[in-house]
Amino acid sequence: MSGDGGETLHGPDLGETGVAASDLRDGGMVGGHYGGAPVLLVRKQGAVYAMGAKCTHYGGPLDEGHFDGSTVRCPWHHACFLPETGEAVRPPAIDPVRCYAVAERNGRLFVTGKIPPATTGASHASAPASVVIVGGGAAGFAAAEMLRRLGYRKPVTIVTADASGPVDRPNISKDYLAGTAPEEWIPLRPDDWYGDNDIELRTNERVRRIIPREHAIEIGDGRMEYGALLLATGASPIELHIPGADRPHVRYLRTLADSRAIIERATRADHAVVIGASFIGLEAAASLRTRGVDVHVVAPDAVPMRRALGPDLGRFVRNLHEKRGVRFHLERTVTEIGNSSVTLSDGSTLDADLVVIGIGVRPNVALAEDAGLDVDRGVVVDEFMRTSDPSIWAAGDIARWPDRYTGIPLRIEHWAVAQSQGQAAARSILGLKDPYTSIPFFWSAHYDTTISYVGNAPEWDETTVTGSIEQGNCLVTYRKKGKPLAVASINRDVASLRIQAAMERGDVAAVEAIIRGA
Repeated sequence: MSGDGGETLHGPDLGETGVAASDLRDGGMVGGHYGGAPVLLVRKQGAVYAMGAKCTHYGGPLDEGHFDGSTVRCPWHHACFLPETGEAVRPPAIDPVRCYAVAERNGRLFVTGKIPPATTGASHASAPASVVIVGGGAAGFAAAEMLRRLGYRKPVTIVTADASGPVDRPNISKDYLAGTAPEEWIPLRPDDWYGDNDIELRTNERVRRIIPREHAIEIGDGRMEYGALLLATGASPIELHIPGADRPHVRYLRTLADSRAIIERATRADHAVVIGASFIGLEAAASLRTRGVDVHVVAPDAVPMRRALGPDLGRFVRNLHEKRGVRFHLERTVTEIGNSSVTLSDGSTLDADLVVIGIGVRPNVALAEDAGLDVDRGVVVDEFMRTSDPSIWAAGDIARWPDRYTGIPLRIEHWAVAQSQGQAAARSILGLKDPYTSIPFFWSAHYDTTISYVGNAPEWDETTVTGSIEQGNCLVTYRKKGKPLAVASINRDVASLRIQAAMERGDVAAVEAIIRGA
């Protein structure tokens, strides 16, 4: 049966036949459909709720996810929803899912109709007179959206040096770059959303300095005062300083403008060289191969992504790309870029009418340093994303926060982490004492294979594999002194969700049990 959106509907018709109440245990989920849409029943602490079963991020099937006792977690990108309200309480989803009324008749549960979305706004007596957000990326947008969602009605301004407003940055190296996603998918919100929500979006504006004692920033030829300031300045690509690196066919990939420029060049290019075997570099390689461009990857590493994923998973990723025609030139660097070729450190040359550089990024901390904030390989924040200045918060790629699970300060350049931290900063700005306790998560897509990664293991002394990497169905666990710090997974979505939830509880024994039982 097909629904209104054209998708195939599964499970019982919850309006006509319903389900036996005894089939829905406490803490359980049952999927079905109502009115042509997929619907999920959830029993939470004895009460039964009905909610839309499609994640509002990319449409992931929530009935294939995990209910952690509080929220329903999407198996694709780990967004979380409250069953009782439908609210998206963890990114990358922003919009709520629909909620439905439920009735029990003769021992069966039925959906009886849609119910209006719950409102989450409230007054905040101690809220600042205004909020200025420096940076229009994931963290900055998420903070502005959350401020309005929570009922804050005073001025909110986003100042960004980018030419566009906030965009779905993961997509610019994945489906959009590959040509399989239209540009209308890329903005996180349409332009008129900012005006409709009284958020001033100032693009192509660069903040010159912060004056903390005056609660002001200097911007352009003027200044702007703030009640609270959120720094969400993100990171910038590390530049490669070799002859020819400034040629017009050489590109970095960070912004929507960068992605557009690479796409434009790819339509005329026959041979591309990607410098760097990072996540961004290899995602760009996959996207360019999808467009039919001949792709070579040059990197100094012996195994792609070894530092992040270890040798076994790194070799698996290399094999994925080689099967699609990508050629690797490892343990080598590019020494010069010509008009139509590049020269490698071993003296060999490769044809190249498009060069994409992806050798890492650096956090943009100069504003924070000049303002006298504590900086230690990132802007130091507490568990509420507050900096050493009580009127300034930081979130996203620049923030270095105290991670409860590992017990060490972390700074991570992940999209979903930046969104979560922006939301946490917004709550803190409004005086809500909700510490940031989320476990980091990211995903990396390589053709039809997606690697999910929860936790963070900047270094490890042991890895273990559950399942088979070669068959693309596995968990890879990274341990330090016996403790599982992070787990990468392929086609083990529910296990990944459960591990993340257990890490957030600090339950190491549960993490180990999930790994053993996966």
